[in-house]
Amino acid sequence: MFESLSERLGGVFDRLTKQGALSADDVKTAMREVRVALLEADVSLPVARQFIKSVEGKATGAAVTKSVTPGQQVVKIVHDELIKMLAGEEAADALKIDNPPAPILMVGLQGSGKTTTTAKLAKRLKDREGKRVLMASLDTNRPAAMEQLQILGTQIGVDTLPIVKGESAVQIAKRAKQQATLGGYDVYMLDTAGRLHIDEVLMDEVQAVRDVANPRETLLVVDGLTGQDAVNVATEFDEKVGVSGVVLTRMDGDGRGGAALSMRAVTGKPIRFVGLGEKMDALETFEAERIAGRILGMGDIVALVERAQETLEQEQAERMAKRFQKGLFNMNDMKNQLDQMIKMGGMQGVMGMMPGMSKYAKQAEDAGLNDKTITHQIALINSMTKKERANPQILQASRKKRIAAGAGLEVSDLNKLLKMHRQMSDSMKKMAKMGKGGMMKQAMKMMGGKGGGAPDLANMDPAEVEAAAKAMGGKMPKGGMPGLGGALPPGLSGFGKKK
Repeated sequence: MFESLSERLGGVFDRLTKQGALSADDVKTAMREVRVALLEADVSLPVARQFIKSVEGKATGAAVTKSVTPGQQVVKIVHDELIKMLAGEEAADALKIDNPPAPILMVGLQGSGKTTTTAKLAKRLKDREGKRVLMASLDTNRPAAMEQLQILGTQIGVDTLPIVKGESAVQIAKRAKQQATLGGYDVYMLDTAGRLHIDEVLMDEVQAVRDVANPRETLLVVDGLTGQDAVNVATEFDEKVGVSGVVLTRMDGDGRGGAALSMRAVTGKPIRFVGLGEKMDALETFEAERIAGRILGMGDIVALVERAQETLEQEQAERMAKRFQKGLFNMNDMKNQLDQMIKMGGMQGVMGMMPGMSKYAKQAEDAGLNDKTITHQIALINSMTKKERANPQILQASRKKRIAAGAGLEVSDLNKLLKMHRQMSDSMKKMAKMGKGGMMKQAMKMMGGKGGGAPDLANMDPAEVEAAAKAMGGKMPKGGMPGLGGALPPGLSGFGKKK
């Protein structure tokens, strides 16, 4: 998400922070580059102009240019203005789903990911808020649209309205409302039909459904990769139907990100969620401060820990924490780390959320440090016997040859994996020797307090989260990735491309 923009801005601010004293001309030159970067990211011209004007006004004052760290002051101003651009003047309220059954109307163009997003949001409401949700497909045009939602409902454990052929969208909406009331559901979600473009028939149908359902929330699902077109779609839907919030999909791709940056400023509507992949849990709340941090390469340590919470069982976390506190780390532990990395979004996804690491993501990709590498590492470990996983030091030439052949790889690949394991194992032993203080204490805190489990971020002191983030992110030693039990990002040493 925002990789290209982040890389461009990172280059500008690296030069500023290294420059020392800054003149007003230095700031203006940098802001011209920022303006070009924003426009290339498909941010609307009026929004980009207003952003630059606001930053320049605050960054060219004597308090900034004559401060001890003027470059960092400018970055701070850009960060604050980015938050304002992404979130507007007022923070978005929580979804209005208090009085059951609360209807949520999902609207958007065909191909934007509306049906998948409906299921993702339903799963989120069920898992995180304990809501009983009913989903209903109102798409009577697209072949198998209703069946698609039904299949997704089965996958995530959410009920769907039984399909009755021949009903209109309005009739289905009425039946969904009745079923939700009689069935004691907290929320019912109406997945409306989309079109390849906005037309009068589409708007008339959505308006008719809206009038029947009287939704508490009307969420517009738009493809984040369409840039400024997404903002235009949002504007038109809001004028015709009335939109309470926006969901941007496909934000895991290397898109330009202009839709996210312009949406609130142009439409006045908050971005509620962003879709970050095809998996049913790949939906995040849109939090401007954290997104701004990612754009400026500051990482998003809270999202990293939250993702670790979602993918790591408490009992498993406790077992891992106890082993790592003793300095134990075998191939089974390493496989757990690699599996965890994949579940958390792969190498690029995790690096993008780590402070100071996003700017190295492209270099890592170019060096062959990617999800394919992780998959190869897992295959090699799967090719080992139980005894070999527990005691990798017993691997001699004949065993190595068998393991590599079983994984369809070369012995040299296995040697790189073993080298990386030794480095990580040594790091674990060093951390264990540090005892209860220092890095290990912070690592355990990020993993879940005293010895495992998922941390309760809501009750953690922000200073503690920041301290742990600094300890494990900014100047990261070998063996310090929050939520992954203290291991290096797999492949960051000893496992690159073949020469």
